[in-house]
Amino acid sequence: MTADILSTRLPGPRAREDDQARAARHAEGHPSVSPGDIAVGVIIGRTSEYFDFFTYGIASVIVFPQVFFPFADPLAGTLYAFAVFALAFIARPFGTTLFMHVQKHWGRGVKLTAALFLLGTATAGIAFLPVHETLGAHAIVLLALFRCLQGIAWGGSWDGLPSLLALNAPARRRGWYAMLGQLSAPIGFIVAGALFLYLYTRLDPADFIGWGWRFPFFVAFAINVVGLFARLRLVMDNEFSRLLEERELRPIGTLEMVRTQGRHIVTGAFASLASYALFHLVTLFPLSWLVLRHQRTVPQVLSIELVGAAVALGAMLYSGHLANRIGRRHTLGLVAALIGVFALASPWLLGGGAVRQDAFVLIGFALLGLSYGQSSGTATANFLPACRYTGAALTADLAWLVGAAFAPLVALGVSDRYGLGGISLYLLSGAACTLAALAANRSARRAAA
Repeated sequence: MTADILSTRLPGPRAREDDQARAARHAEGHPSVSPGDIAVGVIIGRTSEYFDFFTYGIASVIVFPQVFFPFADPLAGTLYAFAVFALAFIARPFGTTLFMHVQKHWGRGVKLTAALFLLGTATAGIAFLPVHETLGAHAIVLLALFRCLQGIAWGGSWDGLPSLLALNAPARRRGWYAMLGQLSAPIGFIVAGALFLYLYTRLDPADFIGWGWRFPFFVAFAINVVGLFARLRLVMDNEFSRLLEERELRPIGTLEMVRTQGRHIVTGAFASLASYALFHLVTLFPLSWLVLRHQRTVPQVLSIELVGAAVALGAMLYSGHLANRIGRRHTLGLVAALIGVFALASPWLLGGGAVRQDAFVLIGFALLGLSYGQSSGTATANFLPACRYTGAALTADLAWLVGAAFAPLVALGVSDRYGLGGISLYLLSGAACTLAALAANRSARRAAA
């Protein structure tokens, strides 16, 4: 859940200087940093975060309405669960601000260790929560508290590696390297979804609701430990630390960022809004809508969504090649237009039979892969160099908050009351914001030139 600092411009003097500097370091016997090495660390580290993300999201649909909101009907219980789900995205910017201060005083390694330990502890803590039947309303309060802690930890887990990856990638292949870090999202969904599908189908329903749903939250802590060591291996390495400092990838105050670079934060966030709006409408919303209306079973929806996540992986890989050919901004604009077309067809697809519903999921995941693969950092190259580290983190925070935080809550509530046309409006608004932000960014670049 990150924003890369990327540019699609052709190699210029700065790029040639960087290549010459790397060659000089290699000639002097210093190890050169491969973008591939950075990419592996980014993928492994971010997969742990997305696993936590989707573990909570899936449980919000198939578990939490029954164990934490049993006093409400299934629809209201799911809406309550989605409201708690959104708290992490509200808390995330506060986590970014808090842990930027931690990094200033104690360093990048301490910050990352504390953030991922908090994330793993908060996620695993949910596994130990008493249910509403045992603790009453206090169980909901504790669930909300742990969810806020997850959001704070996500904000603090920004390590600058995607920015470093983008800035050290070959200029003509930045679209490809931009995509690599985003692969963590479908991988995290596949692992979380497959684990829930296995437990749901192998356990008796009473056992699954009684204790089986807690297992993925236990697993999350172990996966976070693996992700932590994968990222610490990079950020604590002297060569990587030197590169981070060379690129001025260090924290500055949030208030200073908003005061001096606020316009770029907003432009960068809205440039990827179509992707973030689509994110939960193809992952969590179909699961809630189809199951609540008894049109499909949980295993049926999870199974097709796992196929969809694999489709998203392939689409992400293709987005890297496409962006290298036509540019990242053109790629995002093209896919935003396709999302707009998909928005118009969504009520017909999701409101139909099993074949059309499966098509909604698969097409949605394909578009998500194309857009999310290039969604981060398209406009953040506008930041002053010293502002890129914090600016990338805050841009991602705003994009998640505005585009994705309330998507499942709004989509389910509006669709239940007014029909599936609400999905069309939500996605169309996201596509329009993306196109408008890309146009504004292009105008700003021309003016600056």
